[in-house]
Amino acid sequence: MPRYEYRCRTCDDTFEVSRPMAESSAPADCPAGHADTVKLLSAVAVGGSSSAPAPARPMGGGGGGCCGGGGCG
Repeated sequence: MPRYEYRCRTCDDTFEVSRPMAESSAPADCPAGHADTVKLLSAVAVGGSSSAPAPARPMGGGGGGCCGGGGCG
């Protein structure tokens, strides 16, 4: 079940709620009982690790086209 993150505007607490996607926009009270909350936008991480180095890109002439930028004709 997806988890959604909320922030309470009254006590500034951040908390998560597990609920079905169909209820994703329903209001959520904070654990302290305050009703003035806002749903936060979350970045989704899929696979890998954020500390993993980026894959190396091949060196060489840029360009593109049918012959890789080497000049056709």
